[in-house]
Amino acid sequence: MSDANARPAAAPPQAARLQLDHCVIAVSDWEGSNRFYRDVLGAELLELEKGRFAYRFGEQQLNVHGPGSTPQPRAAEPVRPGNSDLCLVWPGPVEGAVEHLEACGVEVEEGPVERQGARGRGHSVYFRDPDGSLLELISYDEL
Repeated sequence: MSDANARPAAAPPQAARLQLDHCVIAVSDWEGSNRFYRDVLGAELLELEKGRFAYRFGEQQLNVHGPGSTPQPRAAEPVRPGNSDLCLVWPGPVEGAVEHLEACGVEVEEGPVERQGARGRGHSVYFRDPDGSLLELISYDEL
């Protein structure tokens, strides 16, 4: 039997209860990035040890590596500013996300477009953070 036809191993029962707690992004400028994630995206700004910050969205968190921070342990190939791709859920119709971004002076790069997300089909808009990381706001309210 080839690997393509092999049966996947059964997941342990606790795997169904796993949830994403946090992931890491990197920024090149603390002040500008902190302001963007707080003022545009509504993140709660948390100061962490080792000269770092985190951006909290409800029960999920982005830990942030930036200038002057040297957290350990870290990935074999550490994340760099501008190379992340993140999607956040917008709580309302996607048109509200577009209006909000425009009011904040953030250029919408693409959308609204229909996309598949973790909860199913939704409508998304794409834009970038100050370092160029691709950000997406997805709304499930319209489908």
